[in-house]
Amino acid sequence: MPYSEDRSAWYEGQGLWAHVPASDWQDWVWQLKNRLTTAEQLERHLTLTPEEKAGCAFANQKLAVAITPYFFNLIDRNDPNCPIRKQVIPRAGEMVISEEEKIDSLGEDEHSPVPGLVHRYPDRVLFLVTDRCAAYCRYCTRSRLVSNAQDYNFHPEYEQGLRYIEAHPEIRDVLLSGGDPLLLSDKKLEHLLSRLRAIPHVEFIRIGSRIPVFLPQRITPALCEIFKKYGPIWMSIHVNHPKEATAELKAACERLSFAGVPLGNQSVLLKGVNDDADVMKALVHRLLRMRVRPYYLYQMDLITGGSHFKVDVRKGIEIMRALRGHTTGYAIPQYVIDAPGGGGKVPINPEYVESVNDEEIVFRNYEGKTFRYPLKSTPKKVSNPELIPVEATIYQ
Repeated sequence: MPYSEDRSAWYEGQGLWAHVPASDWQDWVWQLKNRLTTAEQLERHLTLTPEEKAGCAFANQKLAVAITPYFFNLIDRNDPNCPIRKQVIPRAGEMVISEEEKIDSLGEDEHSPVPGLVHRYPDRVLFLVTDRCAAYCRYCTRSRLVSNAQDYNFHPEYEQGLRYIEAHPEIRDVLLSGGDPLLLSDKKLEHLLSRLRAIPHVEFIRIGSRIPVFLPQRITPALCEIFKKYGPIWMSIHVNHPKEATAELKAACERLSFAGVPLGNQSVLLKGVNDDADVMKALVHRLLRMRVRPYYLYQMDLITGGSHFKVDVRKGIEIMRALRGHTTGYAIPQYVIDAPGGGGKVPINPEYVESVNDEEIVFRNYEGKTFRYPLKSTPKKVSNPELIPVEATIYQ
């Protein structure tokens, strides 16, 4: 059945926590303290399926359970196939490890010159500043690291990372990630941003965060002032389904935008969540309405225990084909595979080019119609000397 939504609706409200004072509900620290972290807490509000119970029992060996009250409200408690529920409540599929899956699927540890820093691309680094998140996505690329359920014992070394960046003038771009950098206190975050801004060759500072989605209350006026002070700070948020696009998230994105933070979105293509052209179109349209530019659509990384989320790449290409030409170009993300083992992001696109040679390129448009574009120009004399000097030429 085709996906449809109420385009005018922006989901909001305290739901199961309607009894909580609004001042507490809007306090991001309260949200963190009241996260649901055990099967017992989950079962106070919904009936876990046998697969979910098995997943919860295994979570302390793979990736901890944590869901903010705000985000839990978005779950359809009567539907085990709810796309929000699938993202944050463990399932037995996490216990199944396929041959091609790896704990460090992107080879980040192999490209780490100092603890917490990944230097894969020539001019930019990934700076992992924490191992904690507000909630834990069950398909997390860094499940080996975040929540420490696998005893990875990650401890960010800020000073070593900063000294490495200072010593390498080729680094012009720093991406703060983790875990989630926005879980750091304002004081710690400002310290990191001020140190990075003091490095002359660092031109571009980015933050990758799902905090606006899991915990929009964290986007406070004080935090926005920090971003103004050290901006421009670019931010990629992570929204996978239109149900995540709530009134609270919209307001948080507006606060960030008005603070001068350019926003992009990175989605992961997930089976039963967003592997549908109508769902994806609804998502990208809502993102634009929140001042967020769809940036990447990722093929899921080959993390251990993630096969139940895996979507055929051909399906991803089909979704991209359904977007191109059928909505504004601003709404179309780049579909990529982050090459296993550390090869970096590789674009995966529908094939529009039929042939190319020295004379012309032949290609199809989104409707499947064929067009030709000449690659060589042939000079031609202008026939009307009264308008243009006869010696002038035009090209056809």
